[in-house]
Amino acid sequence: MTDNEKKRVTVEIYNRTYHIIGTESERHVQLVANLVDQKMNEIHDANKQLDTASLAVLTAVNTMNDYLKLKEDYATLLGSLRKKED
Repeated sequence: MTDNEKKRVTVEIYNRTYHIIGTESERHVQLVANLVDQKMNEIHDANKQLDTASLAVLTAVNTMNDYLKLKEDYATLLGSLRKKED
């Protein structure tokens, strides 16, 4: 199996089974699924009244917020490194 071949990985997120198809390793897909599951459970613990769809949207919003902050931090760090090189 080559690295670009698609693989099917079965994961469980928020007590539901999903079949993920992609080129990432099974280990990577399982890690991502575990992180999503953890975030959904964390948000559910703070907002027990949310239905699953609302919980999924809030999880996506929180995850994207974290991603954008990391992306900004990375850009700042790269800028600092470039200044030191000059």
